[in-house]
Amino acid sequence: MKITAIETVVVNAIHRNWIFVKVVTDQPGLHGWGEATLEWKTRAVTATVEDLKPFLIGEDPARIEHLVRRMTHFSFWPLGSIGLSAVSGIEQALWDIKGKALGVPVWQLLGGRVRDKVRVYTHLRRAKIGAQVGTDDISAFCDAVQETVEMGYEAVKLGFVPYSGYDAPLPVVRHVEKLAAAVRERVGDSIDIMTDFHGRPQSIDAAKAYIDVIAPIRPLFVEEAIQPGNTPAMADLARRVDCPLATGERLFTPREFAEVAETRAVAYIQPDLAHCVGFSGGRRIAAIAEAAGIGVCPHNPMGPVAGAVALQFDVATPNFVIQEEAVGLVPWFRDICSAYPLDLVDGFWHAPEAPGLGIEIDEPEAARHPFEQEIIPAMEAGLADGTVAHW
Repeated sequence: MKITAIETVVVNAIHRNWIFVKVVTDQPGLHGWGEATLEWKTRAVTATVEDLKPFLIGEDPARIEHLVRRMTHFSFWPLGSIGLSAVSGIEQALWDIKGKALGVPVWQLLGGRVRDKVRVYTHLRRAKIGAQVGTDDISAFCDAVQETVEMGYEAVKLGFVPYSGYDAPLPVVRHVEKLAAAVRERVGDSIDIMTDFHGRPQSIDAAKAYIDVIAPIRPLFVEEAIQPGNTPAMADLARRVDCPLATGERLFTPREFAEVAETRAVAYIQPDLAHCVGFSGGRRIAAIAEAAGIGVCPHNPMGPVAGAVALQFDVATPNFVIQEEAVGLVPWFRDICSAYPLDLVDGFWHAPEAPGLGIEIDEPEAARHPFEQEIIPAMEAGLADGTVAHW
């Protein structure tokens, strides 16, 4: 069996373009799907997929580790977020091909199931475009949280913290404290709450000020309390707060995650299989975390193929905890699929049995949503003095 073509299918989902990667073989009807979505870098990622083709055409798709090394080693230059996203989408498609060829789901190839179902969480109102609610009106925000929970979720991730600088003004901190307490009171203790800082605080002290007032509601974790990449600072913060921390969506390599694990900087890591070299990288990262007693909560606010990939990974990963999903991002999310494994039942996805990833893209339907320049959120992110802020 040989690889004969590698194609990309781009689907516009308003705030991002989903980048689906299709690897085609010389076996009639046998192909694989992956997802390489990288927000607001669509043209760069699809061009990089083109650049990687010479390393793959004519090769045996079953030699997944070998092909990953061809892509990463022969590229010479470190690939970074754009290059590794392209590699990830191709790598996932290779696993899909192998599973289909052998007639088994990908989780069977990863060592088999360690669980029957996968706990998932969503965002406010399932991150539906145009349905978000600001944090100024606490009552309206709590109504939206309750509405989200009533969709069948037992866990939800929320944004409590505004655009921030190096300080945390007391009136703002007090409002965050009231907001967090009101949400917990509204949903009760049976619902897990997570909050994503998006790396907005630009100092450890500013992050700590917000975490200290959120900690009493016992969140499952605070995500990206500071910008990723400064692991010593994250480890310092972890020792100064009484709240579990999480990070990882903007880390890509086992070496980066090893530093996080070695310093016990967080309680949970959040690798994104669309950026960290798919299953190959994700499995290495999960093993590193397991050795350090750290749970895995994979990042995924993207399209249906990314969700299908995450499900296969989660089913076979011992230290998995909970999976992010964004199934409701657009109303036609599942319409572009002719096979679809991501049905929510009592807050869980269930282990799929179909060969490969268990998902197929309906290409004519996908073509109804062609590439467009995305609406980039938070372009207004800034402080009162006009300083550009992390969003």
